[in-house]
Amino acid sequence: QVQLVASGGGLVEAGGSLNLSCVASGTIFSAAMMGWYRQAPGKQREMVARISSNGPPNYSDAVKGRFTLTRDNTKNAIYLQMNSLKPEDSADYICYGYINFGPNWGQGTQVTVSS
Repeated sequence: QVQLVASGGGLVEAGGSLNLSCVASGTIFSAAMMGWYRQAPGKQREMVARISSNGPPNYSDAVKGRFTLTRDNTKNAIYLQMNSLKPEDSADYICYGYINFGPNWGQGTQVTVSS
C-alpha cells in the first residue's frame, strides 16, 4: 500500500514563502506523475503543479513564476517552493502521485496567507 505524506504548510504573510514536501512510501515499483493540487473552501480542487519522473514541471497559470516544483526520484519525493505568496493562494494543498499504475492522494497540508 502506498502512502503520500505531505508537510510544510503554515501561516505566512503576503509576499512570504513556504516549502511543501511530499514523500511516497510503501512498496513502489513505478512512480510516474506526481504533483500538488489545492482546494480552498467553497472552490473546486485545482492543479497547482505536477512533474513526471523524467520531464520538466508544469504549472497552473495562477502560480507560474512564483512556485517551483522539484522531484527526487531516489526518495519518491516532491518539493514545492512557494514564493511571493498571495492571500488567494490560501488553501488545503494535497499531494498526488500516479504510483504503481494507479492514482494516490495524500492528506492535505494547510497554507494560509494573511494580507
